Amino acid sequence: MATIRVGVQMRPQHTSYAAYAEAVQQADELGVDTIWNWDHFYPLFGDADGLHFEGWTLLSAMAVLTRRAEIGCLVTCNSYRNPNLLADMARTLDHISNGRLILGIGAGWFEKDYANYGYEFGTAPDRLRALRAALPVIKERLAKLNPPPIRDIPLLIGGGGEKVTLKLTAQHATMWNGFGPPESFKHKNEVLDGWCREIGRDPAEIERTVMVNEPELDNLQPYLDAGATHLILGMNAPFDMAPAKKLLAWRDSL
Repeated sequence: MATIRVGVQMRPQHTSYAAYAEAVQQADELGVDTIWNWDHFYPLFGDADGLHFEGWTLLSAMAVLTRRAEIGCLVTCNSYRNPNLLADMARTLDHISNGRLILGIGAGWFEKDYANYGYEFGTAPDRLRALRAALPVIKERLAKLNPPPIRDIPLLIGGGGEKVTLKLTAQHATMWNGFGPPESFKHKNEVLDGWCREIGRDPAEIERTVMVNEPELDNLQPYLDAGATHLILGMNAPFDMAPAKKLLAWRDSL
């Protein structure tokens, strides 16, 4: 069986920075493999105008607060930053974290962010075309930067669009993030395998990550059966570490 990894997405909403920082340190000390935030400007649920922090600035802090876990945005919205700038930000975070950054990226979807921050929302095909154009630019810039990244920064693409997103994942990514339920994840996983075969890439080169919620922790085997090798628990403030401990105990029992 493939090595199974586990992570937590600590959502930077409805929390103070001090509480968030403490939770990130606790998660790192517990031994999770990855710690993620997200790339939004407003809460996605709860009070729509509640407390919230920006993802990439927060990643810099997470890089310094942690020692073991890999870190990343799950996922960066391609629309919010010039791709050359994003590559430079990623390289810089790679150095700050001593080679622990994962560059998670997606096409973007949350219209409120776009409208209030002055980005053109357009259509879903528009945003996918922009992502398709940005990915080679990001790779080219990473190859030019001085100093270069410490490692080949893993590129994670998030999303389940079968015609474009999963094809882009096969072409460019080393990780893919999808969602449940397991039947849906299994189907998307198989579509991604198909795109890999079509372009001549070994599907095993792409780590398969899936978001899970606390009620699912008692029955995670279906995600493994569906092809997941990296399970990421969504966590909201106030951050209770008991579910993360449960996920780690499950990983260690395998």
